[in-house]
Amino acid sequence: MRFASVMMCCFLAVACSEKKSVPADSDAFLPARPLAELKDNRLEEVSGLAASAANPGLFWVLNDSNNPAEVYLLDESLNVRLTCRLAGVKNRDWEDLAVGVGPEEDEYYLYVADIGDNNAKRAFKYLYRFKEPSLEPGATEKTISEFDTIIFRLEDGSKDTETIMIDPGTKNLYTVSKREKPVYVYELRYPYSPGDTLTAVPVASLPLTQIVAGTISHDGGELLLKNYKNIYYWKLEGKPVAEGLQARPEILHYTEEPQGEAITFSLDGSGFYTLSEMVKGEKTFLNFYRRNER
Repeated sequence: MRFASVMMCCFLAVACSEKKSVPADSDAFLPARPLAELKDNRLEEVSGLAASAANPGLFWVLNDSNNPAEVYLLDESLNVRLTCRLAGVKNRDWEDLAVGVGPEEDEYYLYVADIGDNNAKRAFKYLYRFKEPSLEPGATEKTISEFDTIIFRLEDGSKDTETIMIDPGTKNLYTVSKREKPVYVYELRYPYSPGDTLTAVPVASLPLTQIVAGTISHDGGELLLKNYKNIYYWKLEGKPVAEGLQARPEILHYTEEPQGEAITFSLDGSGFYTLSEMVKGEKTFLNFYRRNER
């Protein structure tokens, strides 16, 4: 396999368990501050979160498998401001979304990732890419009928993945396997032509498991991955993603969520947000982790 192994013993000793959280070893970001409780039943199975570039201060979310083929624009109080429906598309197993660069310069795009595969039986994964909608006065719903469909497979076979990230500098896309130990990071190099069946190649392995979400900062300098127990932080420092991931990550403060599968950096770089699915009998919050300006 053409990837860099990241199997440092010290990292492996503290980070590979998905059953027990690991104490934070970094104060780069402050502990969570809950902003709003999630109560809207339309968002029971939130599996992806992305800060909007076209609508600063708002967020895109989606639900996972067998829910409507819709993405929702929310404010910090978790009010749905806009519902966008993808025409002619089924939510097979949507697991994440990302806002990032695309074919046209100075335009931001939304990438909806139909990449889940709990039983590792699906040969192909799908990304739906369209220009990021802007919130217009009085509009609460919109149908998206023009979008690109990017079809890809993993080079080494079918696997469950729940993370999509885009590098703003290279426009390369990344996904991460979920259920293995170690997990593998896969890269789709730009340009990725709609209509072709592409191959995502492994470029790094990490001694982690159960990776359910990830995000690259708006300036491309930082990367976060999370599982159900911990958040891992890399400073890329101008390095390509595969090279940057060879460093040992910092383990950040994390308030464990009922079923936390969504994370995004803020647009302005002041911190990051997490959001969980709704679980009966437990409260779910949009949490903000502010950057520690020490």
